[in-house]
Amino acid sequence: MRRVARVIVRGSSRGVALGLVVTSLACLDGEPTPPDTEPMLGRAPSHAAGRPDPQLVREGREIFRYDTFGDEVYWTDTLRLHEAVETAVSPRTALDVGLKVDVDALPQAVKDALAAGAVDLDDPATTLALLELDAVLGLRGRVEVQDGAQRLVSLGITCALCHSTVDDTFGPGIGRRLDGWPNRDLDVGLIVSLSPALQDADVQAVLSSWGPGMYDAYWNLDGLNDPTVIPPAYGLRHVELETFTGEGPISYWNAYVAVTQMHGQGSFTDPRLGIEIIADPDLVTPKLPALREYQRSLDAPAPPPGSFDVRAAARGRAVFTGAGRCVSCHVGPAFTDANRRLHDPAETEMDPLLAERATTGQYRTTPLSGLWHRAPYFHDGSAATLLDVVEHYERVLAVGLTAQQRLDLIEYLKSL
Repeated sequence: MRRVARVIVRGSSRGVALGLVVTSLACLDGEPTPPDTEPMLGRAPSHAAGRPDPQLVREGREIFRYDTFGDEVYWTDTLRLHEAVETAVSPRTALDVGLKVDVDALPQAVKDALAAGAVDLDDPATTLALLELDAVLGLRGRVEVQDGAQRLVSLGITCALCHSTVDDTFGPGIGRRLDGWPNRDLDVGLIVSLSPALQDADVQAVLSSWGPGMYDAYWNLDGLNDPTVIPPAYGLRHVELETFTGEGPISYWNAYVAVTQMHGQGSFTDPRLGIEIIADPDLVTPKLPALREYQRSLDAPAPPPGSFDVRAAARGRAVFTGAGRCVSCHVGPAFTDANRRLHDPAETEMDPLLAERATTGQYRTTPLSGLWHRAPYFHDGSAATLLDVVEHYERVLAVGLTAQQRLDLIEYLKSL
């Protein structure tokens, strides 16, 4: 049972309290009322159901990449994370914890210096220079000269922090943006643990336990520690339920994350979770349509040439649609039945904890597009490889595949 907590935030000065109030939510009585969902049926490839609005896509791209929704108040004033970045986070350290550098944001002189090894990657001052250039994916920093020295005076985060990476064309962690790709190198917990305001031993233990590519989007609400893999933000155009547990569509989850996780100044209400946050001004809600349009425009990446055996994949497709019974849930161009139903954890022997913490008690069938690069698999990352995935379902569903059928099925999954 949860108690509805109504929080009203007016003006940027009140934003400091926002992240702290959300952590105190408890239990509410009465039946939950789910938020409105967007009407969507099926999934057609490459926007066959209608082209995205180009203007909204452009606006949404800017929001996705650069908009903090005013969350600097939390990350700077409350957590003081800018202090740790300024003094202790060199570019080498930033790359080690999974932060990415957009090479297209760098002037040619900086690229040349990097290529020549003439940039000090062990100096936090270089990190400040990269932040000044808006070159660190998902971080927005404001740098000012104070007493003759460059100082990082504010720091905020954007959607791109977790849901973008780079192609490494310039070097490990340095390259061109890949928006919508989950950053499975990013150690969010370790980064947040650098905050001078979060040095409590229990908090540190939780944050340091998550590891690269993992994040717990409910920990600050219920105090449980059960991180999940960072999901992709592509291939969602006609997938109705965007989350692992099927709470709602893209805009629902964008609002939830922007307000309760990024700690932006925005409004979010869900009685099922006992949350009613009203912000004035609301820096989130007016931007949700454009942000959604941009995410809907992001197609899943095609597998690299030569990354799978074409003949084996053709045989694997027959296993997928036949003996493997995969199409009983992974249906249509989106490879998911999420638009029609959710599944109890016991159906596939998934760990039930996330479903119990969320609002539905069930799980969505995961869309499979872009599966080739999304290891580890399952919501909790418990399957390290596609072979682990196939063997899990072979055990749970007892479909009786031969060793060759399993290998062929894996090649087909790699082709999606």
